[in-house]
Amino acid sequence: MNAYATLEQKFARIACLDEAAAMLGWDASAMMPEGGAEARGEQLATLAGLSHEFLSAPEIGEALALAEPETDWQTANVALMREAHIRATALPRDLVEASVRAGRACESIWRQARPESDFAAVKDSLAEVVALTRESANILGERLGLAPYDALMSQYQRGISAADATAIFARYEAFLKDALPRAEELQAGRQHEELPPGPYPEVVQEALARKLAAAAGLKFSAARLDRSAHPFCGGTPTDIRITTRYDEADFASALMGVLHETGHALYEQNLPAAFRRQPVGAAAGMAMHESQSLIIEMQAVRSDAFLNHLAPLLTETFGKTITLGGLKNRLRRVQRSFIRVEADEMTYPAHVLLRFRLEQALLSGDLAVGDLPGAWNDGLHNLLGITPPDDRQGCLQDIHWYDGAIGYFPSYTLGAMAAAQLMAAARKALPTLDDALARGDFSGLSGWLAQHVHGLGSSRGYNEILTAATGEALNPAHFEAHLSARYLG
Repeated sequence: MNAYATLEQKFARIACLDEAAAMLGWDASAMMPEGGAEARGEQLATLAGLSHEFLSAPEIGEALALAEPETDWQTANVALMREAHIRATALPRDLVEASVRAGRACESIWRQARPESDFAAVKDSLAEVVALTRESANILGERLGLAPYDALMSQYQRGISAADATAIFARYEAFLKDALPRAEELQAGRQHEELPPGPYPEVVQEALARKLAAAAGLKFSAARLDRSAHPFCGGTPTDIRITTRYDEADFASALMGVLHETGHALYEQNLPAAFRRQPVGAAAGMAMHESQSLIIEMQAVRSDAFLNHLAPLLTETFGKTITLGGLKNRLRRVQRSFIRVEADEMTYPAHVLLRFRLEQALLSGDLAVGDLPGAWNDGLHNLLGITPPDDRQGCLQDIHWYDGAIGYFPSYTLGAMAAAQLMAAARKALPTLDDALARGDFSGLSGWLAQHVHGLGSSRGYNEILTAATGEALNPAHFEAHLSARYLG
């Protein structure tokens, strides 16, 4: 067996361990009883340790030195393998396992602390997570020649630095300062239709969510839809696990959540099968992943075209008169709010910017964990002019930091901007796209995305994929144009 074939075999084994961890993570969020948390943390820590052991093994380094890739895809695969090996050899196994163990323990405490708005209950556990993350970031940064926060960001999206994100967010903050009050003024001058009051039975919501997810292209022969406290898409490309949460007073939250996660799932299901369980066969990063969820949920589903299809479908499904105006008022209303996952697409980036600033301060030590609630409240007030009434609606609302995911948040807004840019390109390539969406037909859009994004895996980077698909690297002007057309017209 030549060196490259050896690498493919070894990385496939590592991917299997990571897939097992993904399924255990899904189970912990969707099915596991509370009493299983400690054991599950140990299981996941052990799998992370084994994956790290395999990835950092000297045999990997020796094979990388000898590997002679024969195609562009193999060359890209080796480059990604080399980066993964460097990261693994930089970190000691005990630190890897301790970080996973601390994240699982902290997340378990957070699940109880959040509904009780009890930051004090989780503060010490979060401080441990932050300290371990800081230690890892410092080690990785030194090894990779990056600032510590950039070393974390690159785990989630290669090719975008904190400086890049800072400039992009500063531009958006200036746009929002002008656009938000204008959008609010225009809204105030319009007559608003309301949706009929509930109940909207959970079982009916779930059946409709499954129907629309399938219409968007999701193959339920290789996917599940379940419930969890925080909606997410997990699993593996051949065993997708989507979760959502239902509110019988409001069908829109669960439905939009499922369609958002369907965008993630379509990306996973359409990744290049020839390179499954290889680094080059994985998604091109979390910002690109988020672009795929948002191009379905925000760009397609919340478009005028699709809402014209959705209103009568909802009326038939729930036996209540649901008008286009009522849908627009519910799904496209700009409103300053406390909860990120419920925010409209104009104010959403402000929630991301807040977290981007705070997590950098936590990592550097400029912000003590105990001071997070106050810093959160001050930061949100500075950005949106509102202050959360409690920590449940403030710094306890997201799972990410409590699970150890620091450096992830910028991907959300970078993804939203990429989604707008990709949708603009798709509309040019597919002149009848909106006509199709008005019939509930996603096939043209999903086929275009499969060709220009999904099927490329990680053979190209974030900006390279955007350039090939749209003719330019990320340009926030497309997102601003989208928002202006939808909310300021």
